[in-house]
Amino acid sequence: MRWSAHTALTSLSTRHLRSLIRECTRRSSIDVGKKLHAAIITTGLAALADSFIYNALLHFHAACGSPVHARKVFDEIPKSHKDTVDWTILMGCLARHGMHRNGLDVFVEMRREGVRVDDIAVVCLFGGCARLGEVEIGVQGHGLMVKVGLSSSVKACNAAMDMYVKCGELGMARRVFEEMGERSVVSWTVILDGVVRWEGVGSGRVVFDAMPERNEVAWTVMIVGYVSVGLVREGFALLKEMVFGCALGLNYVTLCSFLSACAQSGDVVTGSWVHVYACKTMGSEMDVMVGTALVDMYAKCGRVDTALKVFQQMKYRNVVTWNAVLSGLAMHGRGRVVLKMFPQMLKVAKPDDLTFTALLSACSHSGLVEQGRHYFQNLEALYGVTPTIEHYACMVDVLGRAGHLEEAETLIKTMPMPPNEVVLGSLIGSCSVHGKPQLGERLLQDLVQIDPQNTEYHVLLSNMYALGGKKDKANLWRQGLKNRGIRKMPGMSSVYVGDQVHQFSAGDKSHGQTAEIYMKLNEMIQRLKVAGYVPNTACQVFSGSDNTDESIADNLEELEQALFSHSEKLAVCYGLMSTRAGSPLHIFKNLRICQDCHSAMKLVSLVYDREIVIRDRNRFHCFKQGSCSCSDYW
Repeated sequence: MRWSAHTALTSLSTRHLRSLIRECTRRSSIDVGKKLHAAIITTGLAALADSFIYNALLHFHAACGSPVHARKVFDEIPKSHKDTVDWTILMGCLARHGMHRNGLDVFVEMRREGVRVDDIAVVCLFGGCARLGEVEIGVQGHGLMVKVGLSSSVKACNAAMDMYVKCGELGMARRVFEEMGERSVVSWTVILDGVVRWEGVGSGRVVFDAMPERNEVAWTVMIVGYVSVGLVREGFALLKEMVFGCALGLNYVTLCSFLSACAQSGDVVTGSWVHVYACKTMGSEMDVMVGTALVDMYAKCGRVDTALKVFQQMKYRNVVTWNAVLSGLAMHGRGRVVLKMFPQMLKVAKPDDLTFTALLSACSHSGLVEQGRHYFQNLEALYGVTPTIEHYACMVDVLGRAGHLEEAETLIKTMPMPPNEVVLGSLIGSCSVHGKPQLGERLLQDLVQIDPQNTEYHVLLSNMYALGGKKDKANLWRQGLKNRGIRKMPGMSSVYVGDQVHQFSAGDKSHGQTAEIYMKLNEMIQRLKVAGYVPNTACQVFSGSDNTDESIADNLEELEQALFSHSEKLAVCYGLMSTRAGSPLHIFKNLRICQDCHSAMKLVSLVYDREIVIRDRNRFHCFKQGSCSCSDYW
């Protein structure tokens, strides 16, 4: 499409001009459409153009992803010529670009102008409320929906239910569902998602079994629900039924959902099956999103070498793929590998803020202080990335881990934004490692103002005093939490054996093989003591992993017994007795691993000749032949 003169445009009727713009919209001809709009302005036709031309331009910019231009054109349309479609097109455009607050403002403006509200406008409203968690506005929108007679619209009711589910109001979602005269498979799927999310997979399965029809989304919600809570066997059985029993294919969205759930739960069995399925159905043309999800899943399940292999085999990669592999390597303490790969990334992809979060995290976990300083100081100058609070948190961690506590504190004071829990907590962790309780106590005062219910850093500070021989101060901090009625989160450790997850808490005796597990535990402790293991009872004064009753504080033998039955030790014992000799063990811990368990795991890896990979809430620890990938700093 070419034009070179004012005459070429002015000779066109407004109907033909409108048709040209609509053709650009239909074909997504962004460059041509923009040139056409520019020509309309520069040739003076803008003054002559009727509202229908502007309507067409609004649709073009909204469809082609230009919310700013769409809003500008929208404002140029006379109020008398704006219909409901124009308003909803603008709202939809803003929503697609994450401008949900602006979308809600447009809806309010639309109501103020007295424009008729249709089901599409209501859907846009509920979508924005769901994204922003604005349940109060959503309730008002629900009332309006009923008032204007849209409660019979299945599409509008589905959007209302989805809003209530995402805002945690399952009761209201059920109410809408029960009052619907007609329900679609989407209606059932939305309520299924809410029940699984807020009531658990048991209640969700009741809804799933009652569904008159199921789509791929419903199957995905149920399977992901099972996998996310460690019910691998049930999830895998349902996955096989979906693929082989119902002949439903897995698209890239479904595959990515499964892999995300596997990454969160550590379920590499289901993740590997999804990998095989993706290879068979997609071949060498694997979708970049699926490939990226595989890299992320393997890294978060402790198989970082497999993650790297998948990355290297990918034909197409984007910045998200690079970020996934760099973050995975950083979590596993492969900092030098990350720094080696970064220049390769620069040749093919432009790094973003997440890239540098991964890079600085890698420097932190591997003690690469000078490299960390270099990247942090040159973020904006060399790479055009404005430092975020996440970058400051990583840099504070880099300095703190290396013992540069004063420099880290100075950096916090000079931040252009207030420090958050992660920034302050990172330096408190460094105070614990380097024995600086006074600085830690000062930082904790600021941290309490941000999150008074968080017990993790109280635990660190208490342990700091305990390990320094100041048990009175340690108990004082512990008693302070008790007096405020704050209880710490219990430590839980999971180990996958076969296709089933086995979960343990401190002193757990609920497992079906409890007797055998404790026999193995006694045997393991004896072998570790012969190898030089000395229980670190100071960790039990107020343990960051597993707590015991206060009465054991004066009894050394009971303190040791409590240490021996920490959740990760029980998980390791079950793994040792249930898997073949020499095979690696992968354990997932919801809290930070304590110093005693960390020391014990190093010896277990040596005595039993096992590689033990533990993912705690901060990072991965790969224990091998008596040493850990974290170099004893975590």
